[in-house]
Amino acid sequence: DRLAAPRGKASLANRLRKRLGLPPAQIALLNEFARPLPQHATALAALIKALPVRHSGLRPLDEAISTAGGVRQDALDGALMLKALPGVFCAGEMLDWEAPTGGYLLTACLATGRWAGRGAAAYLA
Repeated sequence: DRLAAPRGKASLANRLRKRLGLPPAQIALLNEFARPLPQHATALAALIKALPVRHSGLRPLDEAISTAGGVRQDALDGALMLKALPGVFCAGEMLDWEAPTGGYLLTACLATGRWAGRGAAAYLA
């Protein structure tokens, strides 16, 4: 009922946030996986309750331990800042790299976090 009420000039995102209390992350998921959004309130409510998230398939267990893909090295400068978005830094599993399991991933996440943090501090100085 709250969703079906007249919306006036409010955007759909604002209605979802204000009337249903949906946080921005949930609204972003709807925008990513459910475009175009249904215009009828009943259909939109059903979609919110059971959002289908499509994926390309499962990977074998030895590959599924950590993520694959991410921001390519040629998209970053020497401080792990995105060349296309100055002031945005990447670290850890945001980066496109793979390593064997057994602590390597955690170590690399911490190391690249420090690297990117130092880059961000230098950028802001």
